[in-house]
Amino acid sequence: MEKKNLSYLDSVHRDGKIWGFTLFALILLFPIVLCVVFGTFPDWKALGLGLLGVAPMYWAVAIVEVITYVPMLGAGGAYLSFVTGNISNLKLPCALNAMEIANVKPTSEEGEIISTISIAVSSIVTTVIIIIGICLIVPLSPILNSPVLATAFEQLLPALFGGLGIVFVSKNVKLAIPPIILMLVLFIAVPALDAGMVGIMVPVGVIFTLIVARIMYKKGII
Repeated sequence: MEKKNLSYLDSVHRDGKIWGFTLFALILLFPIVLCVVFGTFPDWKALGLGLLGVAPMYWAVAIVEVITYVPMLGAGGAYLSFVTGNISNLKLPCALNAMEIANVKPTSEEGEIISTISIAVSSIVTTVIIIIGICLIVPLSPILNSPVLATAFEQLLPALFGGLGIVFVSKNVKLAIPPIILMLVLFIAVPALDAGMVGIMVPVGVIFTLIVARIMYKKGII
């Protein structure tokens, strides 16, 4: 019997499913092991009621994020991003910037490979930095907690997204204006939309931009 040679995408889907289900099992296994070791279990009725009010929101966000992120990250990049996490703050900007530098499209084979490599490198670098941070957190605490540096640390994410954003905004200023105005109005008018709502607001912004782009294209504006 001849061994079937899998294509690149077939192997990506195979390995992505394996690691995805493995991570899912490990995440569930950790609290189960703790409950068994310490001989204590949660109130299942209270847990179920709590999940009933929270879980549907996360299910909706998960579905929307898959639909939103996969076309931008590609199959390999999406699997790797969902396993390692921190997509909107780190993996997505890293992948988009890498594809921008390489001058490839997200939907192309080259874009698929560049996206996967950039996310993999980003994950490795993040892990190394976390390990270094854990080792140096105690001796560096007085410096990191210094009031002089507090303002600078608060501007890290705005500086990152500002630098990445200007590249894409400059490509089509007309199309960039409506979603920027929408997000400014929403976050100013609704203070409850803090950093914790990024997972919801990113897909909302993408869908809004697609609708606006379609309308502007039909009217000949872009």
